[in-house]
Order: sequence, then C-alpha cells, then structure tokens
Amino acid sequence: MAQLIKLQDYVSRYAQDIYLYPSRYVRLKKKQWEGIREKWENGPEQTIKNHFDIQQEEQPNNLLHKLKSMVRQPEPVKEEGTREHTEDQDHLMDDGMLDSISHLKTIEELKQHFLDGLLPFQLKWASSTLTERSFIAKEFFSDPTLKFLLQRFPDTFLILYKPIFLLKKAPVEAELIIITPAAAMCISFIENEENAAYVGSKDRFWIKKTKNKEKKILNPLIALNRTEKIAKTLFDMYDVELPVQKLLISRNGFIDYPQPPYGVQFIEKRNFEEWFMALRGMKSPLKHMQLKAAQVLLQYGQTTSVRRLEWDNNPKSE
Repeated sequence: MAQLIKLQDYVSRYAQDIYLYPSRYVRLKKKQWEGIREKWENGPEQTIKNHFDIQQEEQPNNLLHKLKSMVRQPEPVKEEGTREHTEDQDHLMDDGMLDSISHLKTIEELKQHFLDGLLPFQLKWASSTLTERSFIAKEFFSDPTLKFLLQRFPDTFLILYKPIFLLKKAPVEAELIIITPAAAMCISFIENEENAAYVGSKDRFWIKKTKNKEKKILNPLIALNRTEKIAKTLFDMYDVELPVQKLLISRNGFIDYPQPPYGVQFIEKRNFEEWFMALRGMKSPLKHMQLKAAQVLLQYGQTTSVRRLEWDNNPKSE
C-alpha cells in the first residue's frame, strides 16, 4: 500500500520527519498484517480490534502490572515521536473496520478488508501531527482514484495527492506526484467517461469524443507541465538527482495525439495494464535520494491547520 505523504494543503507528519515515518509505516503494516492473517487462519472468531491492541499485548502480564493499572498515574511528558508512535499503534484502524473477520472466505477478501481499514489511518497521518490537525474534505474518504493509488502500488511509493505548493508567497495547485525509488512521476488523469477518445493538440483546448457527441476540455498538459516545472525547479535548487517524468493517464479511454510533444508519456486503455503491472512489480526499497526529493517537495507545501484541542488542554505542552 503506497504512502500518502501530502494531501492538498493539510498538515502531514511526513513533513516533520520524512526519514522516520515511511519505514515506520512499513514496519507497522507488516506486523499488523502478519498478526491478523495468523488469527484468521488459525484462531476462532477474532476481531481486528483485539489484534490491533499491540500496546496492551506488549506490556507485562503480571499481578504487579495489573495493580499499577488500577491506580491513575500522572502522564509523563513524552517526546513528540514517542507519543505519536503510541498513538499510531493504538489507532491503526477506525471503529468502522473493527468487526469480526470470521465471515471472510478467502485470503483475498482478508487482504481487501485489511487495506480498507488502513485507508483512514493513511488519511490521519496525512492530516495531523501531535500538535496540529487539518479538516479533511469528505470526498477524500471515498475518492476512488486516491483509493486505487494507495491500495494498488507498493509501500515504497510516496504520494502527494493534489498538493498545493507555496511558491514566492503564492499558493500553486499541482497535479498528482508519485515519488518512486527510481523517479518522480507527475501524473494527470483524464477519464470522465468510458471509452471516450481525447484528441490532443498544442491548443488551449482538446476535443473529447464520445459515442454521441464532442466536447471541448481544457488541455490537461497545461497543469501537468506546471507540476513538472515545480518539481524540476525545486530538485535543481537542492541537488536532488531524481528523474522527473510526465504521464497523462486514461484508464478507461483513449488518447489521440498525432504528433505528441517530447517528454510526456501517454498511458491509456490499450497499454495501462502493462505499465501498471511493471510498476507494481518494482521491488526496490526506499532510497535516500527518493526521501530527499520528498523532503524538498514537502518543505514547499502549503499547510492549513489548527492546534489540536487536547494539546491546548495539556498544561505540560506549554
């Protein structure tokens, strides 16, 4: 499952430490998956909630601990990373996914159930830190493209979804950016209707053809070129040696561009599966230059957030 490191202008804990959170996510996910799979295969009726209470499992199970737990202890001051790590373990799944898994018949059903449960966790990491939070628009919880990207690509793919950059004190909206171990891919999707054909040109508008009509649409390469320019400019400023690619994708349609411009790759219905499977098969681990690229982009991401109430109510936080 790919990692959502930036969502629009929301605060992201990845921006605090890009060298910590990607590997932490992979480790947490692997541990949770192995445990829930074992319970599904070997145990009686179990719940995801029982398994995901890792913190409780890791504490010593003895009489002294039980007696101590009955007495309310003052909460010690914790470093930000420690407190967030505990929180991540305690709330890996939201309540809506904490149901019985006994009804799941196949391992594929279990995998999908597990991935669906991780989506709110991903959105949480991409919209909150220990001290701040952003309010997520409801559509992101059911966004089919975002769900597809997160659930179908490897853990080592870092996603900036519809990011807003703050450049020269002005907000600039960008297209999707996926940072893989090998490249930073700037991607635009055009797939409004099944089997639509998009006739491209250098003009401001393209023609979208369907069975019964034609319609003008804004040239999608305009936003894509802007996103590529942002990535390349920032990479050059900070000596990030990572290729920047431009891709225009239509999973359910066709792109017709007689003389396509140099440097853009068209992925459409006829070749999408081949391209997609090649990326899914990428086994390379997270790379230092990849994380550096992510750090640079996150550094220029606009952030709109508020202070978390629980932090304001804690006198030790001041």
